[in-house]
Amino acid sequence: MSIVIVKNGNGIIRQISGGHLQIVNGEVIADGQPIKEINTDEKVINITIEGDVERLEVDYCSSIKITGNAKRVKTLNGDIEIGGNVEGDVHTNMGSITCGDIEGDCHTNMGSIYRK
Repeated sequence: MSIVIVKNGNGIIRQISGGHLQIVNGEVIADGQPIKEINTDEKVINITIEGDVERLEVDYCSSIKITGNAKRVKTLNGDIEIGGNVEGDVHTNMGSITCGDIEGDCHTNMGSIYRK
């Protein structure tokens, strides 16, 4: 799986093997290793994942885009767009969710859920 993280127009591409990405307290962690190239102080973070996602947890981002299916995606703030289907649970506190079929649960407190 490859992950493209875009901050203020500059992209950082990182291949990860286990498919586990977290952003916790402003630190980006891929497969348990911090990605040092990103300074999240500016709070303009867009995450694009090409392929399927087993699990993605993010404190804050502007948007998450997944081209494949998603089993578990969770963010406190940010829009989530899934090109495929939701096979598990997708949650955002503040943001909208766009996806294909929903086999699990999609939830947003402040936003909308759109099905393609």
